[in-house]
Amino acid sequence: MKSKPFCVVLVLSVFGYLFVWANTPKVSKYGPVELTSKSSNQDYDKMMDVLTHQRCMNCHPSDDIPKQGDESHPHYFGMARGEDDHGFEATNCNTCHQSENNLNSGVPGAPHWALAPASMAWEGLTRKEIAERLLDMTMNGNRSHEDLVKHMTEDDLVLWAWEPGIDANGKQRSLPPVSKEEFKEAVENWFANGAIIPSK
Repeated sequence: MKSKPFCVVLVLSVFGYLFVWANTPKVSKYGPVELTSKSSNQDYDKMMDVLTHQRCMNCHPSDDIPKQGDESHPHYFGMARGEDDHGFEATNCNTCHQSENNLNSGVPGAPHWALAPASMAWEGLTRKEIAERLLDMTMNGNRSHEDLVKHMTEDDLVLWAWEPGIDANGKQRSLPPVSKEEFKEAVENWFANGAIIPSK
């Protein structure tokens, strides 16, 4: 049987470890992360500026119809989600959308082009609601924080937002208001800070 002094030392050691861990600066591949609510909010704001931009929002509709263009009009030709987020057999997304942009037709492309799952519909939601849905493993494809960071900073379809190419009229599609590297850093830092959603 363990003595009481041993138990006390053990408990104090655990609390000491947790205190040190909680106050140790977190590190992302971009370097140390400041553990302040101000920096966390700035990272959150940058990340949400991108997620609410039409380059992302067009593929996260509240209905089953993908959107197009800077004005987010319904996809031409009556395209819809289908059973696996890739349209239907006769009108599959990958019939037109290949693994890269088509410079001749203006059709955008990236690997595994598809609508986001219906559980990840963002259109019409507030920034706070989008963040909550993003973190909800019952709605985000069972992704952990680590999985989400990898998806948002490495997935070719996500990163296509910064290489959207030209449209059918030869006009350059608009880019998100935050650079790709700033977005990656903001995502890394926000999750390293605990992925805290501001109350406002």
